[in-house]
Amino acid sequence: MPVSGSKLGPYTLHELINSGGMSEIWLATNDAGASFAVRTMLNNSTFAFTERKRFNTGAETLRACQDGQLIIGYVEHGKIGGELALVMEYVEGENLKLLMGANDPVLTENIAQVLIDFASAMEVVHGRGFMHLDIKPENVLLTRNGSLRLIDFDLAQPIPNPPRKLDKNPGTPAYMAPEQLLRQPVDHRADIWAWGVSAYELLTFKKPFPGENPDEVLRRQLDRKDFVSPRELNPDIPPALENVVLRCLEKDMEKRYPYTSKLVHELKQGLYV
Repeated sequence: MPVSGSKLGPYTLHELINSGGMSEIWLATNDAGASFAVRTMLNNSTFAFTERKRFNTGAETLRACQDGQLIIGYVEHGKIGGELALVMEYVEGENLKLLMGANDPVLTENIAQVLIDFASAMEVVHGRGFMHLDIKPENVLLTRNGSLRLIDFDLAQPIPNPPRKLDKNPGTPAYMAPEQLLRQPVDHRADIWAWGVSAYELLTFKKPFPGENPDEVLRRQLDRKDFVSPRELNPDIPPALENVVLRCLEKDMEKRYPYTSKLVHELKQGLYV
């Protein structure tokens, strides 16, 4: 397992940025002194077939979704210095979950642009033929100057047509669409739901359908007895923005936005951008 000061090919690892799940991410520099984020697998055993496949699939999807702006930059991936690694653009920033928890002004003062950029990043992924399947504030980085990057493509899959039941049920239950929790066929509109949950949370600092487990989340999604509209919690939300969020949170996927481009268009209109 890599340690600070160790070399992976041309990269020197300096500081552990994040560790969790199946990988850790290091701040590294190359021989020219340029900074990168290097992701390595925690489980290097011969039998870590599932982890290696997910790691490689995520890296390949990231490479396919590059836009030079809203998606974290891809540099290379594969065996580097004997380790399976993914080298990415290094962005000095925090994820939206941490910024939300700290009530950080870089988020609160730029919330309109953050919501637009977040949806636009998702539009890039869908436009390249993939659904992300792990859309949530934790997977969005924001720099001090308000520049946004969507990260973590490990769960991404090609968009099926027609919708298809997933072999496994990846993701974070609080952000999963009802059809996914019910193990019914899904497509990119599961991401649109997850963006709606994320937007609601970023605007109100509460989840729309809180629950201790997937079954409780699903029950709240379906019966809506305890659902509170965003403007009841934050009257400063423009009505047009609330309408966009509520359409993303339609439990019937056919009533949500059919395409992310339509969501982005109405979001910009509602925010006068």
